[in-house]
Amino acid sequence: MTSYLTTSSPRFSAAPAMAPRYQDLLHRLTTAARTSIGFPCAVDIDYRPLGPLLGVLLNNLGDPQVDGIQPMHAKDIERDVLDFFAALFRAPAGWSGYVTSGGTEGTHYGLWLGRTRLPNAVAFHSAAAHYSVGKAEHLLGLPSVTVATLTNGEIDYADLHRQAARFRGRPAIVTANIGTTMTEAVDDLHRIHQALDDAGIIHRYVHADAALAGVPLAVTADRPAFDLADGADSISISGHKFFGTPLVCGVVIVRRGIDEPPAAIRYTGAPDTSISGSRTGLGAVMLAHALDVLGPSGLSERTRQARAVAAYTCRCLQQIGWPHWRNRDAFTVMLREPPASVRVRWRLPSSNGWSHIICVPGITTHQIDDFISDLDA
Repeated sequence: MTSYLTTSSPRFSAAPAMAPRYQDLLHRLTTAARTSIGFPCAVDIDYRPLGPLLGVLLNNLGDPQVDGIQPMHAKDIERDVLDFFAALFRAPAGWSGYVTSGGTEGTHYGLWLGRTRLPNAVAFHSAAAHYSVGKAEHLLGLPSVTVATLTNGEIDYADLHRQAARFRGRPAIVTANIGTTMTEAVDDLHRIHQALDDAGIIHRYVHADAALAGVPLAVTADRPAFDLADGADSISISGHKFFGTPLVCGVVIVRRGIDEPPAAIRYTGAPDTSISGSRTGLGAVMLAHALDVLGPSGLSERTRQARAVAAYTCRCLQQIGWPHWRNRDAFTVMLREPPASVRVRWRLPSSNGWSHIICVPGITTHQIDDFISDLDA
């Protein structure tokens, strides 16, 4: 009888060479990255030093504040990450949160808390909201109203007032876009609350979907009204966008935690306070690594550099006479839709005759020069 019990676990033995199919995948991805300027994924942070952690399980099971029975976790690091983002987004005492599977889960969690606290609420989101917002409202059984947008992609506050007034007797749950998917427009939380006040809405919950723009706006001197100190009840970001983590993840921070936290699950030893239950500990480690690499001043400097590349892109488009525009402080540059061959090569999404370039950290002026050459040709 063959025994599979050995004195040393195969998990920690020397790793074999990567199979050819995965080498081909790596080649395809690294090649595509050179002309991938249409989607938000920063490329300036090296996460390969964390490679040895791929040999172990990191399951941050249940509530991040309780370690639980299962020892293969990184909840201590997750708590440090949450403390950082709670301070960055000016959370009051009593805040809660966790590392999510991405921006979609963060928004779903915020809307879930809103529905829990306001069970008779109507949900409002703008026509420029991320597609996951409507999906989360549907999964939660929330009546959903789509609000018009201004020309720059920002929510139309007058239309929000009109739409909310139709449901004056019911609470409102509003998802604010802090950097829309296409134009990186930012909804003003003060104006959202004013619109709800004018509509006679007394009870409300506002979630800030800040997937890409939340962190760079938080380190901007003349910051807009978008975080927990400005009237958000919850805020979520994506880790794989501004930080470029190779594992899709995110963070959600809530003004106050669940009103009646559940008891610890006997099997796990931790309360089940998240949507996903089992959660990536590696995502928390990657976010912590990014913050360690950048340091206190790094967030501001790479934000400044990315905006400088966006401004450079606008100047280049101006020089060749190509129609374009850009929202204030945005990494995103809107440009009149290029020919199909250019869009395909540079991975540019399009909507209503417009495309965009997203100058996330790591995108260089050399890439922009190559793109402009293609476009001008």
